[in-house]
Amino acid sequence: MCGIVAYIGDKEAYPILIKGLHRLEYRGYDSAGLALLQDKVNVMKTKGKVSDLEEYCESKDITGTVGIAHTRWATHGEPNDLNAHPHLSNNKRMALIHNGIIENYQILKAELLRRGYEFKSNTDTEVLIHLIEDVQSKHDDMELYEAIRLALTQVVGTYGIAVISIDEPDTLIVAKKGSPLLIGIGEDEYYAASDGSAIVEYTKKVVYLKDGEMAILKKHKDIVLKTIENKNIIPYVQELEITLSQLEKDGYEHYMLKEIYEQPNSIADSMRGRLNVKKEIVSLGGIVEYEETILQARRIIIIGCGTSYHAGLLAEYMFEELVRIPVEVEYASEFIYRNPIIYEDDVVIAISQSGETADTLAAVNMVKEKGATVLGICNVVGSSIARATHAGSFTHAGPEIGVASTKAFTAQFTVLTLMALSLAKRKGKISRTKYFEMIAELERIPKKVKYTLQTDALTKEVAHYIKDSRNALYLGRKYNFPIALEGALKLKEISYIHAEGYPAAEMKHGPIALIDEEMPVIVIATNKGTYQKIISNIEEVKSRKGKIISIVFKGDQEVRNISDYVIEVPETDEMFSPFVSIIPLQLLAYHVAVLRGCNVDQPRNLAKSVTVE
Repeated sequence: MCGIVAYIGDKEAYPILIKGLHRLEYRGYDSAGLALLQDKVNVMKTKGKVSDLEEYCESKDITGTVGIAHTRWATHGEPNDLNAHPHLSNNKRMALIHNGIIENYQILKAELLRRGYEFKSNTDTEVLIHLIEDVQSKHDDMELYEAIRLALTQVVGTYGIAVISIDEPDTLIVAKKGSPLLIGIGEDEYYAASDGSAIVEYTKKVVYLKDGEMAILKKHKDIVLKTIENKNIIPYVQELEITLSQLEKDGYEHYMLKEIYEQPNSIADSMRGRLNVKKEIVSLGGIVEYEETILQARRIIIIGCGTSYHAGLLAEYMFEELVRIPVEVEYASEFIYRNPIIYEDDVVIAISQSGETADTLAAVNMVKEKGATVLGICNVVGSSIARATHAGSFTHAGPEIGVASTKAFTAQFTVLTLMALSLAKRKGKISRTKYFEMIAELERIPKKVKYTLQTDALTKEVAHYIKDSRNALYLGRKYNFPIALEGALKLKEISYIHAEGYPAAEMKHGPIALIDEEMPVIVIATNKGTYQKIISNIEEVKSRKGKIISIVFKGDQEVRNISDYVIEVPETDEMFSPFVSIIPLQLLAYHVAVLRGCNVDQPRNLAKSVTVE
């Protein structure tokens, strides 16, 4: 979850590192720091955001053409100056930054303490830099690369690291296992970062490190890529697919608002080249060769975390309705620990925006070992999950900087919808007429989402009404139950109001006890098949003086008459209603958070990419 960036070349490193940290701050913002090679290893770090680090550095010597930098999301050790990265070796000749978790750090630390090493932090990371120093101290003239390599053989856990040493001032060493890391190749210079956003301004040529790989980066020399077993690897150079303009706010106050408004385009982009209504074709290139495997599967298991899990729940409804294959949706974080029964004829679909979610990646590796076919749906090319799965499809949402996911969710739903329709046609579970009607309507969804964004002013008005609430309840049925969960999650994430999503019928089985005149109840009432039942649920809330905020199709009167606030969205097929019903809920969460003075893009305690278990 932390963000790391490093540079070696002839340019001044500090401006590159600081700018890179700003671009990576969505990965963690508890503390920030950097180290520059001068006549010593000059470390500067502080609790707080990257802007706090900049202020701290104003009076410091920031010269140097080799450096490493880090923005932290705390795991081991509270956010403070001492626990901030980089960490120095005891002899102060080396510095290291780290993203991941060293699981056996306590065992290693006990041995290092016994040998006389002093620790200044409570982090697992500091153990690693002292271990490298210890390995090197036992061998005369051991190069930095070899010391790091041997140290890593003793480590259990995950890491993306960068190390510099005053003894080898022309060298930067990076290594990866379980945490994202890529190398940017410039003119006689190299960059390293957790993701491409930190370096896209300087180069588009990158090498994505695989697990168990290390790179030796030297000024004016070719990249040297090796495994942790010391085997040479030929680097595979790729081109970054993101652009600098995608990383800017474009006049919006927050990234989250920009990303909400980008959804008509991101949904259309996720369909582009995959949906051709005139030819009646739906085809996902990365998955098409596995369609028969999916159709012959005993069951489909969908795994994800947070918002990706909610996208999986939507897929469950679609796949079972259209394809008639049993589907199970699992929290990846629990799936790996309950010794699940996996059959070789199961198909597992892993959903992750970043493609680096540690729990989901662990689940992918586990089911692969058990012989199941694993497909991935990710937004980031070159990500760990994209590489670990047998096949998959990328969403084309573009970079999502806001920590609370918005456009990634609807892009995931788009790809899953295309998959369901393609499989349904191939299996013969849908008539040609119905199939054509659905793909034609799907093609219209981006325009309908654009229209739905016109509810912004009304959702802002509603936000004024609920901004001081301590709790909120979200209700939905069928396809809109996962939307109730997602809407509640958005409100929790960025406004810090406790909110829960429930199947509307389940309200009677406990949550109804909480309803009073101070409880806002947000009801998604766009389901045609369960319309009358949702009206009954609303009446149950009103009889207990709860305040009703309803999401309805345009022209609805019955729900309007019994609601305190009504937000209209354009009518569409029930299966596609989540595309339009989620938009006002995203906007509502956003406006509530702004009114409460919360940091919308960087909510407390959260990070964009959860790369630790």
